[in-house]
Amino acid sequence: MTLVTESELKTRLQAGKLVETLDQMSPVYLDGMIRILTVSADTELVSAPAYYLAAQDAPSTNAFVSAMGIIQDELGHAHIAYRILEDLGVSKEQLVYERKPEKFKYPYAFDVPLDTWTELVVANALYDRAGFVLLGDVFKHGSFGPWKRALAKVDKEENFHLRHGETWMRKINNQAGGHEKLQRAVDWMFPLTVEWFGLPDDLKRHSEQIDYGFKGSTNDQLRQIWMGTAGPFLDELKLNVPAHYDSASNMYVLDFPFPCRFVADEKRWLFEEGQISWDDVLVRWKGRGPKNKEFVDSLQRGYKELRNGSSQEM
Repeated sequence: MTLVTESELKTRLQAGKLVETLDQMSPVYLDGMIRILTVSADTELVSAPAYYLAAQDAPSTNAFVSAMGIIQDELGHAHIAYRILEDLGVSKEQLVYERKPEKFKYPYAFDVPLDTWTELVVANALYDRAGFVLLGDVFKHGSFGPWKRALAKVDKEENFHLRHGETWMRKINNQAGGHEKLQRAVDWMFPLTVEWFGLPDDLKRHSEQIDYGFKGSTNDQLRQIWMGTAGPFLDELKLNVPAHYDSASNMYVLDFPFPCRFVADEKRWLFEEGQISWDDVLVRWKGRGPKNKEFVDSLQRGYKELRNGSSQEM
């Protein structure tokens, strides 16, 4: 397949046309699209075992079923992204079943176990809100037609997920001891979601996401959009968050050193130690977290058992 030149691609984009097929991409566009689609697909996929762990703490059968519905949606979203990657010449089977756990690319937050129903619904309200912000931006501004159209379904379902989290957080907040449970979850999950959006703009390594219209907003802009809805919701529940709205700058300002150290096994931020470098954060991200291997192994187990069984029969 012959790809177009960078000049030809930019002429197409400047004319307001979407990129529809592989032969309309330049090499840089193709590499960047594979990168962003892989992160999206991996995030949706690994959210399934992460959410299932906490869903087992559901307070009722109906609540469990609602969580399983969300998990089903997430697997469907993963399939959409992996299927598009297949059209770009990437092996879906290799991506899902043959990569090592540490090679998957998704936010570090999903490597930290969600152990309770409270943590699950806070994840819906915070993590799925991040997904809604990120994919909603691609849906509105993206230049790759097949993904843009596929996200019409994903956008609606991610909105449902975050509303599910908000509804349950309101319920729990009115229960005896519920406010304290929510606060404990928010204390470690809010900063992790702030981190979700990646490196600050001045350190961003891949500019093609904006240059080629993969999305319309930068990391820091998306972070602000997320805080602009998450902050007021958490304020409504009288939950303390380490950020505040600054009317002078019309922005949310973090009240904790960013970035800083996180002790995953204890679900605790070491704010008192002050700010660390993003190089230190990248070491943590690349090293993955406590549940990385367990979650990926659970997704690959059936494939490996089937393959091993077939090998033994031969």
